[in-house]
Amino acid sequence: MADKKKFYVVWQGHNPGIYDSWDKCQQQIKNYPNAKYKSFGNREEADIAFGGNYAQHIQLKAPSKPGSTSFKPSIPQSSNPSIVWDSISVDAACSGNPGVMEYQGVETRTKTLIFHQKHPLGTNNIGEFLAIVHALAMFHQQGKDTPIYTDSRTAMGWIKQKVCKTKLVRNAKTENLHQIIARAENWLKTHTYKNPILKWETEDWGRLRLTLEGSEEGLKD
Repeated sequence: MADKKKFYVVWQGHNPGIYDSWDKCQQQIKNYPNAKYKSFGNREEADIAFGGNYAQHIQLKAPSKPGSTSFKPSIPQSSNPSIVWDSISVDAACSGNPGVMEYQGVETRTKTLIFHQKHPLGTNNIGEFLAIVHALAMFHQQGKDTPIYTDSRTAMGWIKQKVCKTKLVRNAKTENLHQIIARAENWLKTHTYKNPILKWETEDWGRLRLTLEGSEEGLKD
């Protein structure tokens, strides 16, 4: 009799996501420091877990019935009428302050990965800022006015002012990132966009931690 198929959620790895085999999962966590992942018995459980965070699921006991869950996802289900589901959500993480920084954008409804970038040295707020600009530039090229969700009021303020007010020291290690920031600021100053930039209401809807678990509260610049 064939083994029951499992699905593997990678919250933190080379390419976070849901994988349908251990081999594929291994490719994402091998040689990745502090990788965070877990197997689930069916796709539904994996989808719900992927919308939450690693700490919420790693200590949970297996559900008593197939397809049932004993936890409440931190990202609400797509029936929530308060959320504009035809949108994308962006988020960033930083393992240190400064430290290895990454950001990404996903479809809000399905959590399908749209883009992901990683930088060897940065801050969480820089990642939040660049993620929004990345999404704006992408949609501008596509001619779309798709709404963009972020949980960072700081990044929203920087976008409005068209300036990334980071305190990150500019040196040989951060020069490349500062050049990327300059290009992002220039894009904001030379382009117009119709995409609404919306605040993810954390208190009502749960944490907007898409798959990036490297940052901790307070690690802001």
